[in-house]
Amino acid sequence: MQPELRSTITCPHCGHGKVEEMPTDACQFFYECEACHTLLRPKAGDCCVFCSYGSVPCPPIQLERQGGGEACCGR
Repeated sequence: MQPELRSTITCPHCGHGKVEEMPTDACQFFYECEACHTLLRPKAGDCCVFCSYGSVPCPPIQLERQGGGEACCGR
């Protein structure tokens, strides 16, 4: 099964959401909210901003949960 590559990131500060394309070859550690310009970073224990604030976790985590991939970023 192919991972979902789009996720809606919702800013915890202002509630603004935006659909973004997720990278498949790297973790995204920073994301700037286009509404309030807050710089988001992953929560403790998460590998990327998509896992912390996205509607869908990053592709490596999706694959890991399906039993077909390795953990993201060496986790």
